Amino acid sequence: MARDRSPKCKQCRREGMKLFLKGERCLTERCAIERRSYPPGEHGRGRIKQSEYLLQLREKQRARRFYGILEKQFRIYYAKASRRSGITGEELLRMLELRLDNVVYRLGFAASRAQARQTIRHGHFLVNGRRVNIPSFQVRVGDVVQLKTASPVEQVARDATDLTASVPAWLQADHDNLSGKILKVPERGEIDAPVQEQLIVELYSK
Repeated sequence: MARDRSPKCKQCRREGMKLFLKGERCLTERCAIERRSYPPGEHGRGRIKQSEYLLQLREKQRARRFYGILEKQFRIYYAKASRRSGITGEELLRMLELRLDNVVYRLGFAASRAQARQTIRHGHFLVNGRRVNIPSFQVRVGDVVQLKTASPVEQVARDATDLTASVPAWLQADHDNLSGKILKVPERGEIDAPVQEQLIVELYSK
């Protein structure tokens, strides 16, 4: 499985906002954005010439890093979204939101999407009673996601629920039993990703 091994805090600094890639640390004063809010690198504090292409590129990179997806896979998602009948940008975000690793994170069973991916890859989560170890698995309306009984990461999941402020309206979470249900396909207003998806569409449409 290909992974992005670059420093997580540098990714947040490059995008100029918290992407919550390191779980609990992002909520403390140890967060890199709190200490050094400028981009990383030798010229991080210098002036950057803004352009239309740069804005579009940064938006795509921000979305990619927010969901923890590599470039090739992100292009595949965009290609699938462009073939759907809805608005391409919104369809792209819906597909990303319905990834199993994102759903586990949104339900509050992991402190970060990276942690959610790891627990899924190790087979700790069930979808409709069947073990699924593919983080990119697309859940559907009515699917039930739950932590496997007597899983060794149960305490990790319970600790993560303490960090969860709220669960999106399109999901139903049972933190006592560590299970959740997909109630509906998320609308754009229910997706709190810090992304202007239209800029991504403009970038890929060139």
